[in-house]
Amino acid sequence: MRRNSVAETNQGSEAASSKEGASKLQYAHPVLGIALCLCSLFFFACLDTTTKYLAATYNVPLIVAIRYIVNFALMVVILAPRHGPALIRTERTGLVWVRTACLASASLFVGLALKRMPVAETTAMIYLAPMLIVLLAKPLLGEQIGRLGWLAAVTGFVGVLLVSRPGTNLDTLGIVFALCAACVNAAYQLLSRVLARTEQTIALLFYTALGGSILFGMGLPWFSEGVAPSNLQIMLFLSLGASGGLGHYFLTASYRYAPASLLAPVSYMQLLWAGFLGWIVFGHLPDGLTIAGMLIIMAAGVMIAFKSRGTLARQIARRQP
Repeated sequence: MRRNSVAETNQGSEAASSKEGASKLQYAHPVLGIALCLCSLFFFACLDTTTKYLAATYNVPLIVAIRYIVNFALMVVILAPRHGPALIRTERTGLVWVRTACLASASLFVGLALKRMPVAETTAMIYLAPMLIVLLAKPLLGEQIGRLGWLAAVTGFVGVLLVSRPGTNLDTLGIVFALCAACVNAAYQLLSRVLARTEQTIALLFYTALGGSILFGMGLPWFSEGVAPSNLQIMLFLSLGASGGLGHYFLTASYRYAPASLLAPVSYMQLLWAGFLGWIVFGHLPDGLTIAGMLIIMAAGVMIAFKSRGTLARQIARRQP
């Protein structure tokens, strides 16, 4: 049910690169930026945990639909009066809709995976997406992979193999759904990097909420069956959109105080939030090898972040006279 924090961090890096190079922007409060990023990751982990809790009773497409509809309603009420036509203004509308469809598909796959697997293991497997991007960046974007990129990709795959190894009692179909989510999420992130050069972040967020509301809203008559929700479940349904909206808000705000190159490694702290909430709410505690796999995936993500930081520094150096 993810938004993805890594995708937003990559997009922020692409959008900010020219500004950082031109003005040499100094970030006065990097600690505050990291704190805001950690808050956003907590809300994203809450979103996944709530999804898993509700999926025990209700159909996943219903949960995803309500999440998108509430998120869209909040954006219209809060952002439309301030931003107006900027919410719908795009340069490459076709690619924006393809990106929206990728995120909607990823949300569905994540929900289906969470229904069958613990939160921490699901989150770890979805973080395979950045490693896939490293491998796809050269043929699709013309970027060099380099030794560090290859090392990060191989390391990440090893981590995923440890998390999903035989003997962990993970649901096979859940693993398939999580891997599908990682693949679609990689496409979403690649499109985010391409579109960051021409599109406003606020418009991209609006179209993802609008597209998800339309796609899953049309299926509500077929997936709305089930028991009537209790007052607690109603609050949890409403919290889906609020958690996603607050997560995006805090993540966007974090870029005002810290550079994207610093926040990218921090985004992998979501694995810790996911493990903590999965333990508190469901009593799921990963075993030693699974925890080792998660740490390996985090290490691979940090390597990718440093690789991106080095690439960005070289680009800025070439632009300077």
